[in-house]
Parts: sequence; C-alpha cells; structure tokens
Amino acid sequence: MPLIEQSNYQAPLLFRNGHIQTIFPTLCRRLSQPSCKRERYETSDGDFVDIDWLRNSNSKLAVLFHGLEGSSDTWYMRGMTRTFSSSGFDVACFNFRGCSGEPNRLLKSYHSGATADLRELLPMIKSAGSYQQLVLVGFSLGGNVVLKFLGEEGENGPSLVDAAVAISVPCDLKESADCLELASNTLYMARFMRFLRAKMQRKREQFPDALNYAAVNSMRTFAEFDDFYTAPVHGFGSAEEYWRKCSSKQFLSSIRVPALMLNAADDPFLGPGCYPSTEVQRSEFVFLETPRHGGHNGFVAFGSGGSYGSELRALDFVLSSI
Repeated sequence: MPLIEQSNYQAPLLFRNGHIQTIFPTLCRRLSQPSCKRERYETSDGDFVDIDWLRNSNSKLAVLFHGLEGSSDTWYMRGMTRTFSSSGFDVACFNFRGCSGEPNRLLKSYHSGATADLRELLPMIKSAGSYQQLVLVGFSLGGNVVLKFLGEEGENGPSLVDAAVAISVPCDLKESADCLELASNTLYMARFMRFLRAKMQRKREQFPDALNYAAVNSMRTFAEFDDFYTAPVHGFGSAEEYWRKCSSKQFLSSIRVPALMLNAADDPFLGPGCYPSTEVQRSEFVFLETPRHGGHNGFVAFGSGGSYGSELRALDFVLSSI
C-alpha cells in the first residue's frame, strides 16, 4: 500500500519534539480507570493470562496490547479503551504474562515475539461474546507482537481478525535496542532496566536456582538483559537471534488483514529500520503512517473530546477497514 506521508495529526506547538511527546503523557495525563472486569485465562503450558474486559453488549471487539512492562492500567491503554468503548466497541485489555500485578507461574514470561498466547486465546476471546468483528491494537512491543502474529497467520488471519493498528512499533528490534543505547536516551534505558531488574528479583524469589541472578544488577542495556534472560529462557541462542527472529518487519509481506503502522518520525526509540517503507509498498494490506511528530506512544492532543491523536487515528482506520 502507499505510504501515508500526509498525516492528519498536527502536534500542538509546544509538543513538536519527540522527547516531550514521549515524556509528557507518562507524567501528566490523568485518566480515570475504566470499570473493567478481570478474567483469568489458563494457558496450555500451565500458566495464565489476565484480561480486563469493558463490555457493553456490542458486536465489535477491540483487543489492546501494551508495551514493555506496561499493563492494562497504563495511560495509553486507558485512553484507547475509552476511545473505542465510547464508539461502539467492547474492549479487552490483554495483560502479557506477569504484567497484571501478579507474577506468572513459569520462569518464562513474554517478549517481543511471543505470539503463542494470541494464537491460543484470541479465538476464545472472540467467541466469548459471539463478536462479529475483532480488531487488534498494539503499542510498542505489543504492536510488534500483533504484526508478527498476523504475518504468521497469513491467509488464516482474516478468519479471526478484521483489522489491526500498531503504534510506535520497534519492528526492527536490533535497531530499536541500539537506538535506546544512545546517550540521548539514557533516562529511558535506565527506567526500563529498573523495571526489568525488579521483574528478575521476583523471578529469583520464585526460581532461586534457575539463573545467575548476581549478574542482574550490573545490566544496563537490552542486549545484556536479553542475552541473560529473554533469549535463553525463551529458546533463542542469543539476543541477536531473538531480535532477528522476532522483528515484525520480516512478517509484513504475509499479513492479509488491513493493518496500520503509526510510527512518528521523531520517535526516540526507533531507528531507520523501523520505518519499513519498502516492505509496506510491496504489501496490499499494510499501511505505514509517519507523522512528523508524536514521539513514542505520544501523539498528544488537546480538545477532541480528550482523545489523543493515536487514539482517533486508530479508531478511524479500524472503522474504515471493517
């Protein structure tokens, strides 16, 4: 599909900076918590996934997927939940394993290419309300998972999913990891590593002999963390192999449902490879929109009923596609 270079999103004057767009909502956006009902889904490998539902007896369902160490309670999940719920959708917020406030049962958890739970649980989720239409919306890591899943499903995708939106997607995982090691991104990297070290402390309490946890405190990069935990625990030989096999960019050509990638040009987390113009131009189903501004999961807007630019764009794309 053609690239969408003329985005309708116009950043407010003071928000034409990727770092401001990225940081402001995390610190300043306050949204009330939706009145969701949590349901636990047991997985075939003995673990569980918690999904938070906002049901209004609609025939359309939006399933939302958060980013690294986020949850259904993260501000961007709340915002997207409100936007879709007020527009005729039921909403299911998918908490990746270990992200719902309770540690998961196994040593493994989730990662940027963990699509098995989607494959197992999405049919159950759709049938739970006899939904006529199902759409997926993923943020950052969650967006990569959504696109990889749809590519893996290929021709089978349309039988389950009607449309998808992936926002601020690190579709080239190595380039994103390298980008976050830049000096300008030191604060973001330190924040991610703080969350990941805390997760490893919980794993240490559950599985004290499984890993050499003494190495955790010295870790400063995704490469170190993924070589230590993500890759070996989830069946990859190294961080490099994990990144190579799980980057969603290579799966775009196999996607057979309408899918929008919304990656701001000033996203501080994304390298050049995360704007896959060549792959998208060869696809009949994938659109790439690159607003000049928006940061990482930002797209700040004022007015518009309180919705941010990414929320309005996701809803507009979905409604025009289903």
